[in-house]
Amino acid sequence: MVIHDVEFFGSFPKFDQVPKSAIPEFCFWGRSNVGKSSMINYLMNRKDLARISSMPGKTQQFNLFQVNNKSYNIMDLPGYGYAKVSKSIHEKWQGQINKYLVQRENLMNVFLLVDISVPPQAIDLEKIGYFGEHEIPFTILFTKSDKCKKMELQKNLDTYQKKLLETWDNLPPIILTSVEKTIGKEAIFEVLDICINQ
Repeated sequence: MVIHDVEFFGSFPKFDQVPKSAIPEFCFWGRSNVGKSSMINYLMNRKDLARISSMPGKTQQFNLFQVNNKSYNIMDLPGYGYAKVSKSIHEKWQGQINKYLVQRENLMNVFLLVDISVPPQAIDLEKIGYFGEHEIPFTILFTKSDKCKKMELQKNLDTYQKKLLETWDNLPPIILTSVEKTIGKEAIFEVLDICINQ
């Protein structure tokens, strides 16, 4: 898939304010500082399309982008798990995001970014379980694979897969990625193509 153009459509603090659309949509979500903005910039061949910050929790709104003359949308969701965000703000964000995940009619697939350089985190597993309960199509993008040596990476992958199989009969779709080493782009675009053309 060749990216011809990408337009920033707008930022929206509430799901109800996000304009309805019939265009296929894909969202990127994950723990704060897992690399969502870097991943979107990498896929879209842009350096500053999605704002990157060293401060976790920077994304606090629904950020919507339109790709290839409105062929499909990309939604950048607020990250989760940022400890310095107050409980009330966290609950507000989570409620809005849950509405989006369940009610957004043109949402084709959620790309859940998970840091493969650390052990399985309960909060990531919780989100994966939520997708299963609500039958939301999703793909796990294991990020920061470049932070691990080869044997460590395989060990971490095996550990995560065993953990998932405790609650899943079959493993959900998984793509190993690294923005730094430019790994995973073709596989992600293959998912996009399948969803758009199904």
